[in-house]
Amino acid sequence: MSSELLAPAAPAPELHLPPGDKTVTVKVINTTCFIQTTNISRFMHPQMKGHDKLTAPAYSFLIEHESHGETRRLVFDLGVRKDWENMAPVMVKMVTDGTWDLYTEKNVADILTETGIDTKSIEAVIWSHWHFDHIGDPSTFPKSTDLIVGPGFKEALLPGYPANENAPFLESDYSGRSLREIDFEKEGGGLTLGRFAAFDYFGDGSFYLLDAPGHAVGHICGLARTSLSPPTFILMGADSCHHGGEFRPSQYLPLPKHIVPNPINPRRTGAWPRATHSGSVCPGSLFLDIHFKKSPTQPFYELSPNGVHHDKETTEKTIEKIQEFDVNPNVFVCMAHDEHLLDVIDFYPKSANDWKQRGWAEDSKWMFLGDLSAGLGNVAGKL
Repeated sequence: MSSELLAPAAPAPELHLPPGDKTVTVKVINTTCFIQTTNISRFMHPQMKGHDKLTAPAYSFLIEHESHGETRRLVFDLGVRKDWENMAPVMVKMVTDGTWDLYTEKNVADILTETGIDTKSIEAVIWSHWHFDHIGDPSTFPKSTDLIVGPGFKEALLPGYPANENAPFLESDYSGRSLREIDFEKEGGGLTLGRFAAFDYFGDGSFYLLDAPGHAVGHICGLARTSLSPPTFILMGADSCHHGGEFRPSQYLPLPKHIVPNPINPRRTGAWPRATHSGSVCPGSLFLDIHFKKSPTQPFYELSPNGVHHDKETTEKTIEKIQEFDVNPNVFVCMAHDEHLLDVIDFYPKSANDWKQRGWAEDSKWMFLGDLSAGLGNVAGKL
């Protein structure tokens, strides 16, 4: 892909990432879940030709911290539980009312044990938020595994079902284990990374939780240090965004002049105009014709006014903070439902720490444009 841009980029903000001499190992788990919503307007607008449904996997992350010969393990998000019919009734009704198509084969605990990871070694499961496609089935982990949630969770959402018949999760998800709600002001000690309030989980700069409100009560992200020289990070964006077009392009990362259409997997290349196949490039300017603001520095989508987000305005502010990380060449932004990563990255049990050397961020960054290319029409005469 050309590094030339269709507009000048605003100076990238300083993220204030503190130095550190410790990393964690990050392994991205494809949870075997696949979700499709029949109405993309529940998330974003305007609707683009050929992109009326949102299809998505659900990723989980195994985080391993080595210190003094001891391995501490965390799991960030759990996808959808295998027996989703046994979710809280409110969630089962939502899935079966025709809004969603849902498939899932395994629990994350199954995936871990199949590869020799004893679930007793998992120190904590972190819920980025309480939606059904992230909470999985914590009861498949022993009671010694803590459950970590974000600010406001307990007051707004406890108790679970059946004590509260309208609760979106089960009492058994947290009963008998430590349910820890992160207080970023007290535990974070005023630490900020970019413009996110942060908590240094291990106390050595290797893994942070970020306060990322808006999409749901208690929504949080994770930031893992994956190498020291250069210092690189994986940002686990959870549901800050559901599609690349919600936060790309941006004022810091304008649309490129030239885009290589889906160079990784020919299966997705079919979504692009025929004239751009076979190793050719697609002019980025073509996408300005279908951009509702005709802007190379603003995302293709805005959040729907009456969509799924708990607080639209706060979610928009979180997206702006994500954009500041997204432009940094040493940060790989991984949203929980980015289906285009399926063609790019290595999944568990392989490590994702070498993402920068492998070029995963560069290869995947503009792949979402293939979802929008139906609106370009026949571009053969424009190339």
